[in-house]
Amino acid sequence: MNNDRSIWDYEDIVGRRPIKYLELLSENITGKVQHINATYTGGGVAEILTSLVPLLNGLGIETEWNAIRGDDKFFSITKTFHNALHGSLNGAIDVRSYEHPDVPDGLEKQINELKMKKDIFETYLHWNRINADEMNLDGDFVFMHDPQPAAMIRAKEKGNWIWRCHIDVSDPDLPVWNFLKRFISGYDASVFSAPLFARPDIGTRQFLVPPSIDPLSDKNIELSQSEIDRVLDKHGIFADKPIITQISRFDRLKDLPGTIDAYKLVKKQMDCQLIIAGGVASDDSEGLGVYHEIIEKAGRDPDIHLLLGTPPFTDIEINAFQRASTVIMQKSLREGFGLVVSEGLWKGKPVIGGATGGIPLQILDGVTGYLVHSAEEAAYRITNLLKDPALAKRLGENGREHVRNNFLITRQLRDHLLLMLSL
Repeated sequence: MNNDRSIWDYEDIVGRRPIKYLELLSENITGKVQHINATYTGGGVAEILTSLVPLLNGLGIETEWNAIRGDDKFFSITKTFHNALHGSLNGAIDVRSYEHPDVPDGLEKQINELKMKKDIFETYLHWNRINADEMNLDGDFVFMHDPQPAAMIRAKEKGNWIWRCHIDVSDPDLPVWNFLKRFISGYDASVFSAPLFARPDIGTRQFLVPPSIDPLSDKNIELSQSEIDRVLDKHGIFADKPIITQISRFDRLKDLPGTIDAYKLVKKQMDCQLIIAGGVASDDSEGLGVYHEIIEKAGRDPDIHLLLGTPPFTDIEINAFQRASTVIMQKSLREGFGLVVSEGLWKGKPVIGGATGGIPLQILDGVTGYLVHSAEEAAYRITNLLKDPALAKRLGENGREHVRNNFLITRQLRDHLLLMLSL
């Protein structure tokens, strides 16, 4: 974590006035800020906090960041919660059975199922109790990120507690949502990434704060052509034909098979290559399994570069992959926001993404890229962009300005300061 960066380092990117405004806001905030999430590395939440926390401290606001701990079973359960909140489980867990375990006599199968369900929720609550006992929860503003630490609200003694949801909860699996809602409703406020995600059923103040990227991080700084070439050489990639790229965690909701299908359709019309690069978050129990599924899907096509960062790629490498690309994909089936979309747009690349979650906030269809609903539609858009470099350039330029105005860390910092002032 870079603890030395100043908000004034961003003046050349966003201008002087927004920086002065951040200083003005910060002068009116007293007390300590705590951010608590599931992991220090991997995924967009950790990425945002890596930049946000030092900037808050640089403004004179005491801020600390803690990651919870848990065993493999706990993180497997919270991954299930994550998928359920995205609406992809269709009732796989029935919380009502946990709350009211009334089972007719003699139905051994149902009894065993209820024991399993009860064990799932007891494990979740057990680790939330452990983390609450071990952490010094003395912040005046405590941000709990996503479902993993949500039940720690039961340990609240002081301050304003904010549940920060990075997930698309517009159509959740209701039994899981109803279980978590009992804790979320106890927070002073909730924060969502897109208007569509707001939940009228939690009864607390709600704020809209889209995520952001840090233009001065290694993942987003300008790179020379020689730096880009060096990364491509390292991974055996030649820039002798158009490059389509999707940077994603290996997660089923990212629809990497759909991206491969779109590439194969484009390949029938014109020569191109595909980079799929990503890692596995430390709190994601499914990632390696998904990676092996994608290996099988890719087959032996020499133009599919399937790259798993072990350890994860350096941010410079991800940056280089994106800057070397002709078109960037994020064909998610469900998506809380998808920071990689803003990353791609910031590099001046047209981005094609699934019309879901927070992606439409970033991709203005036909202006900064294209929103798609199928592999066939994605292939059609990719083909047009590869055939028309001027169109690709225009969309990329529009996208960079859209990100500059809406999705940089300075804007998110401003939103956080305003949120705290309002509480």
